[in-house]
Amino acid sequence: MSSSGKVKSDVLLLLAAAIWGFAFVAQRVGMDYMGPFTFSAVRFSLGSLVLVPFLFFRKKQAFNKLFPTKKEKTRIIWLQLLLGLLVFGGVSFQQYGLVYTTAGNAGFITGLYVVFVPVAGLFMGQRNHFTIWIGVALAVAGLYFLSVREGFTINFGDALVLVCALIWTAHVIIVGHVAPRTDPIRTAIIQFSICALFSWIVAIGVEEIAIQPILDALWPILYGGLMSVGIGYTLQVFAQQKAHPAYASIILSLESVFAVLGGWLILNEVVTGKILLGCCLMLTGMIVAQVKGFMKYD
Repeated sequence: MSSSGKVKSDVLLLLAAAIWGFAFVAQRVGMDYMGPFTFSAVRFSLGSLVLVPFLFFRKKQAFNKLFPTKKEKTRIIWLQLLLGLLVFGGVSFQQYGLVYTTAGNAGFITGLYVVFVPVAGLFMGQRNHFTIWIGVALAVAGLYFLSVREGFTINFGDALVLVCALIWTAHVIIVGHVAPRTDPIRTAIIQFSICALFSWIVAIGVEEIAIQPILDALWPILYGGLMSVGIGYTLQVFAQQKAHPAYASIILSLESVFAVLGGWLILNEVVTGKILLGCCLMLTGMIVAQVKGFMKYD
């Protein structure tokens, strides 16, 4: 891949991380009005709908050209459906884990997918340059300083969030496999729709759904649906057409840095020296991971 292609994928991944980071502010505000499944259902439904018009501008023959056989088409469709279930699972486990653990612990454990992705890659025959592992180590150290506020202990909530991190690991890896092989808009719509469907099913069963709370949380929902879902996840799919999964996970983990920035700018949260150190370590990890000058993976 050319250096310009790598720069483009890096910028798209960084933009996705920024959008997701600021989405934590929208999610916190949105939870003041409704339950987590209702919020997820509305925002993922909105994210799906906003992309539908763009699908008509895509080349219809692209899918058939990439996959001339029925078996190949069926396989990709099943993987796209699996991505939707993974998004639903990751969002759900993270949200409910926060009921039983601190936000700091949850942020750190979720970010561990930056380690899980390259480790999982080893079992699939992927080779990672040593700079990737240095970048991973720095990113994890940064996540610790950024997220862990008090004594770090493992409890039920931490275990739930750990499941979330494993789910995001699988999501990043599968997106890395599916994205170069099919239309990114199509993939985005399928996974958003599946997540929205299951969120609605659970929300109807366990939460009270009313129109007024949704209207009261209009701005958080618009950001969560249009930006975080509609744009953020779609940028990830586009970017991972070119990006190595291990490196993509490092850039996407910068979501935590932008979450801190959003909390400071919008929610007036305090930013300590420890948090700034964490941000610096994560940014350094991202830079070190690409020291090879947009290395060629084989």
